[in-house]
Order: sequence, then structure tokens, then C-alpha cells
Amino acid sequence: MTATPARTVTISAIAAEAGVSAPTVSRVLNGRGDVAPATRERIEQLLRAHGYRRRGTPPRERRSGLLDLVFNDLDSPWAVEIIRGVEDAAHAAGTGTVVSAIHRQADSTRRWLANIRSRDSDGAILVTTDLDPGLHAELRELHVPAVVIDPAGVPALDVPTIGATNWAGGLSATEHLIGLGHRRIGFVAGRPELWCSRARLDGYRAGLETAGLAVDPDLIVEGRFDYESGFRGGERLVDLAHPPTAVFAASDQMALGVHEALRRRGLRVPEDVSVVGFDDLPEARWAAPPLTTVRQPMADMGRLAVRTVQRLVRGEEIESPRVELATELVVRDSTAAPNGR
Repeated sequence: MTATPARTVTISAIAAEAGVSAPTVSRVLNGRGDVAPATRERIEQLLRAHGYRRRGTPPRERRSGLLDLVFNDLDSPWAVEIIRGVEDAAHAAGTGTVVSAIHRQADSTRRWLANIRSRDSDGAILVTTDLDPGLHAELRELHVPAVVIDPAGVPALDVPTIGATNWAGGLSATEHLIGLGHRRIGFVAGRPELWCSRARLDGYRAGLETAGLAVDPDLIVEGRFDYESGFRGGERLVDLAHPPTAVFAASDQMALGVHEALRRRGLRVPEDVSVVGFDDLPEARWAAPPLTTVRQPMADMGRLAVRTVQRLVRGEEIESPRVELATELVVRDSTAAPNGR
């Protein structure tokens, strides 16, 4: 008895079942915003239920030659370094890269998923995201393997992640300042919901505690990994009744904001206050004075993410689902021994 071939699901069939026109289904597939939310949801459910694929080829055989690189935001030099590493590895492998920003918005995520479906992306690299169960399930249904760079929280066990040794980096920065003789060390933290922020803060605390120094909550201020929040955090720290003699900021951008806050208060770096950053962005070495910082290998993280997702596309096993690349303290001219303030 001859097996009956599986019926190919068409846009027209999806449209008829959803009670809409074929162009409406096409608009959903292309991520257009001019579709009512309830209608969009109904169409997306049918697309998932029928396993609709625009090209109709089996998942293991398809190769579009494209990888999707997805950020929450693209307004940071840190993102540029990740893109540089991804582009290097993708170009070497003859693969194209599609870069997107979803701005932590459900509508943007939905449009991105629609675009993934329409172009049959080979794999996805997501940066500082939780890869929530819904998004994870969508990618699995689309047979799009995913890798997460710098996960926001504890990732799913079956999703490979690539990060840096943030805790060790926070510890080394704090130990460097203590070794110079600083005892009141301020800390400008990153976004509290991100795993890397919490790890850097924990490294700072561990450095103080190991040296027998109390963790003073007044010396810890919250930032958002941007210049402005570093500036505000620097102001708060230097305006304390007993200000710190050194400040460790959880990103270079925030450290540069601290620099400016100190300058406006008439304080000199490092003569009056030492400053340490985290990332080693290109502008860190051109600051005045050049910034002592913790280097995390962002471009290498991007390169490894490409190699990892390509292995998943080929169906190969991943030895370790969680990889952390080493950080390194880079000492420049923004740190020195305290001058007795």
C-alpha cells in the first residue's frame, strides 16, 4: 500500500480556517503591525498548529545561510563588540547575519518571530534575554536552534549559553582597589534583573568580605549600564558625608559617567578618587586618564556563539551547555593609592 503524501499547508488554507483573507495571513507572516491583535493571535496559533513553513522543506535539510542576532537594545557600544565577533565568525563560515532589536516589547518579539518564520533562519543568537518558555517553544516549533549570550536569568537547561566570569571580574576589580589601600569603595551596579549585574555585585562584596571590610549599603548605588546612570551614581557617592576614595562601576559607560560627575565636583581621577570600569570598550583606553577596567571578551563571545549555533544546526552534540570565558583586569591610569581624603 502506497503512503499518502502529507498535504502541504498553504496560506489560502490558513486564511480559510482563520476566516480572513490570504493577504491578512501574509501580513502576519511578514510581521506587519496592521492586523488586529485577536486576529493575529488566531492566525499565529494556526500557523503553529499546522507547522506552516514558507519553503516547505524538512527542518534538517533546510539551509537559508542566515543567522539571527537579537538584542533587547542596540544603543550600547557593548552591542557593537558582540556584533563584531558574530560578523567575523559568520563571514568566515559564509553565513549572513540579520541583526534585530526587540526593545523588551511583546509586539516586537512577535514581529521578529514572524520574520524568522518567513525567512527560514538557520539559527538564533539572543543577547541578555531570559528566553522565556513561550519564546523558547516558538523557536523549537520552528526548528530554529538558539544560543544565548549573557543570559538575563537562569536559562533553560537545553539552551546553550555563553557568558563571562562576571563574579571573578568583580572580585579582581575590588581586590585591585583594596591592594592599593582603599577601604571605602563605592559600587555602581548594573540592571538588577540581569544575571551579570548580580554576579559583579557579588564579586565586589566577596572582595570586601575577604579583606575583612564591611559591606556598606550606602556605598552601593543602582545604575542601568549607561553613561547617565553612572553620572547620577557618581554624584550620589561623592555627596555622601563620608564619600568613597574609589568607585567600581559595573560597566565602562557607567565608569565614564562617574568620571564626569567627579570632574564637575572639582575632583581629580585618580588623585582624589580612583575609578574602575567593566567591559574594556575601545573608549576606555582613550578616556582621560585611561580607564582601569575588567576586560570581558565580548567579540570572542560572539564568535563562540556562531560556532555553537552552527553545530546545533548540523545536529552535533554540545559538550557543555554553559560556557564562561575568562575576564581580565586591565590596569591603566585611573587608579592609584588614596591620597588621605
